[in-house]
Amino acid sequence: MSRVQAPTIDDLAAHLGVHKSTVSRAMDPARRHMISAPMLQRVEAAARELGYRPNLAAATLSTGRSRTVGVLLPDITNPVFPPILRGIEDALDARGYFALLANTARRDNAAQQAVQRMQQQRVEGFIIASATRDDGWLEGLRKTGATIVLVNRTDGRAALPAVISDDAIGMQLAVDHLVALGHRRIAHLAGPAALSTGLARHQGFERALVAHGLTPAGIVECAAYSIDGGATAMRALLDAVGRAQRSRARAGASAAFTAVAAANDLIALGALQVLRERGIAVPQVLSIVGHNDIPLLDQISPPLTTVRIQHYQMGFRAAQLLLDALDGSPGSEMATVMLRPELVVRGSTAAPP
Repeated sequence: MSRVQAPTIDDLAAHLGVHKSTVSRAMDPARRHMISAPMLQRVEAAARELGYRPNLAAATLSTGRSRTVGVLLPDITNPVFPPILRGIEDALDARGYFALLANTARRDNAAQQAVQRMQQQRVEGFIIASATRDDGWLEGLRKTGATIVLVNRTDGRAALPAVISDDAIGMQLAVDHLVALGHRRIAHLAGPAALSTGLARHQGFERALVAHGLTPAGIVECAAYSIDGGATAMRALLDAVGRAQRSRARAGASAAFTAVAAANDLIALGALQVLRERGIAVPQVLSIVGHNDIPLLDQISPPLTTVRIQHYQMGFRAAQLLLDALDGSPGSEMATVMLRPELVVRGSTAAPP
């Protein structure tokens, strides 16, 4: 059985009775402004009627532009990243670009392999959310002259443009809220120090306490931004206060700490699991604040107080920054955009016992 041949740009031009250069411009996001609105509507309607799809491979060969951007995410199952990706895709689509996505959580060298394959696909630039501080492969990629924008991360050197949340302000909001409730013994479940967010939130937590004349009631670094990581860290934090103090906390008496500021919501969820296991009531005995405001936090018991980050806007701005750099806009090469978070108060925080 013979295969039906897909319509070409020549077929579309013949159908419309126009030169193929007119159709070519109408199908090119970078040149469609050269075509009148009525003609654009005619071309788009005819393309739908005939089932025409642009030949991207041919366009890449003829123009040297793939209009494709490589996007590297550390873990697509983490609820933080889907809204970031949605923002990236919306910004790219508005300017005629496409995202080629890689999830780099599978193995140690996944990021390097993804970059190599993306380069073979002739991507024009990279948006990277999987960077760690002082990342060797990322520095190597930068030295090749690749156009790179980091999102929700920095490289620890300020060598690359990035779009991030203001983590210092985020931790200040969390600590200010807890202090206003009356807490003076506040602990921190920190994110991995190898990640810029882990280090920045840890430092922001300590600076916020200093501003109130307080010192940390305990700090435990989590191995990962995960529920398991949060649970392990919470157990370590509780064990550090000693058996006698844990018994007093179960009875509702004063404990070594009365509140916890977690570096992200998954860590906070893991901590809540452990607190339930040990019979420590939240927020009656211990208050907890998360960070990120991932979906459904208002549906758990108790609903989690957290610091809301502009995830979608973060992705959107990162894509815009990359496209501006590809277009040669002045100042885009080293720009860093810092978005302001906000506190969302729910049921996991209350005055200390």
